[in-house]
Amino acid sequence: MARMLFGDQLGPHFTDDAEDVVLVEAADELTRRPIHRQRAHLFLSAIRHRAAELDVPVHRAESFREALQDKGPLEAVGPTSWAARELADELGWSVLPSRGFVTSEQDFAGWVDGRRRLVMQDFYREVRAREGILMKGPDDPAGGRWNFDHDNREPAPKGHSTLGLPAPWQPQEDEIDEQVRADLDTMAADGVEFLGRDGPRAFAATRTEALEALQDFVAHRLPAFGPHEDAVLTEDPTMAHSLLSVPMNLGLLHPREVVEAVVTAHERDEAPIASVEGMVRQVIGWREWVWHLYWHLGPDYTTSNNHLDAHEPLPAAYWALDGEDVEAACLSHALGRLGEGGWLHHIQRLMVLGNFSLQRGHDPVELTRWFTDAFVDGTEWVMPANVVGMSQHADGGIVATKPYAAGGAYLNRMTDHCGSCAFNPRVRLGEDACPFTAGYWAFLDRVESRIRANHRMKQPLAGLARLADREDVVEQERNREHW
Repeated sequence: MARMLFGDQLGPHFTDDAEDVVLVEAADELTRRPIHRQRAHLFLSAIRHRAAELDVPVHRAESFREALQDKGPLEAVGPTSWAARELADELGWSVLPSRGFVTSEQDFAGWVDGRRRLVMQDFYREVRAREGILMKGPDDPAGGRWNFDHDNREPAPKGHSTLGLPAPWQPQEDEIDEQVRADLDTMAADGVEFLGRDGPRAFAATRTEALEALQDFVAHRLPAFGPHEDAVLTEDPTMAHSLLSVPMNLGLLHPREVVEAVVTAHERDEAPIASVEGMVRQVIGWREWVWHLYWHLGPDYTTSNNHLDAHEPLPAAYWALDGEDVEAACLSHALGRLGEGGWLHHIQRLMVLGNFSLQRGHDPVELTRWFTDAFVDGTEWVMPANVVGMSQHADGGIVATKPYAAGGAYLNRMTDHCGSCAFNPRVRLGEDACPFTAGYWAFLDRVESRIRANHRMKQPLAGLARLADREDVVEQERNREHW
């Protein structure tokens, strides 16, 4: 039986040496809504490179259904979205268990059974212990602690524009990329809208490239990853981050490979425990967690949750992916960088873009779609729990125990943006009032009745009650035209 490979199943662990492999380019994946130009390029490049490696054709059609309707029975490794699984059921495919993760859906179902609350840290410990990852004994984590997050919150180093690390590995484009770019140029000329700008392919699109990217990270950035993992420097877009979410989400790298590589570096005294544990937690903690939550929470999770009653449309600057007309330095930088490269690290996503949207009451459904399409590593399963749950608290506390709202003081401590900004992070009222500082208090005022029962919000709400200029700040932010 022929094996269908979706565009996020391009590594060797999805083929089982199948002799007959089906790869599809569905035009509506690129045209039904605007996606980042570099995301489109990466998607097409990865599929075409895999087809060349396997010496099979790429079937092109308007949709997956049209491309596959005459192919007869197929088998597929568990598709990674509700829509793809529905298509597989409709077409009568033989569906194999999911791959590309350390834990199975059955593992997670067994772990969930009987639990009143789902906590990522509990799940992470369970996986670590069961798999023997960074463990000295059954209940004895390496370094004496399960979590080194407290050690990994150092601010951006003062007086430095970068961390001083080598530039990350970057692939060399080839004739396949040249043809992809020509095809996308034609689509754009024909009226297809893309987000962001074109640029050299910066991420792995083949298995060989993915392994090179992994080796480069372990050798050059892993040792420095932990301490400044939450910091932002204007001139250092990568910092010490791995950039491996892209090849993992394309299926080119298995997360177990990533974990084994970073743990081996620690065992060789080439990387400190805090950096290694932080990376391991991102991969087998958070990444596995949001994958399983996608299925556990159901297909209607994104559209049925709006706990904070947020309905504002995204601003034009988000869709333009251009910070030129945005005065807040952190927000301007994030939007501009995203437009140029299709990638930002987690703090810019959560505490700049997500934080701003949370404070301004942007619609969580629209925001989830935007995050999925504007980032080169966005997938249908990654973004719901990250955006609806973690970032926007739209699910009322299923994923995160409190809203991730923060004022300008946090951004001033963790980034180097505020010194050059038109706004003052210490000011909440007036011409130079920071839209994050003032926005934080206006946000609490707006959602107070919906978060009052949350014990973790008791102190912030007490601060709101003491705010002498509360009404003025709320009115200012309600009428703010520049941010």
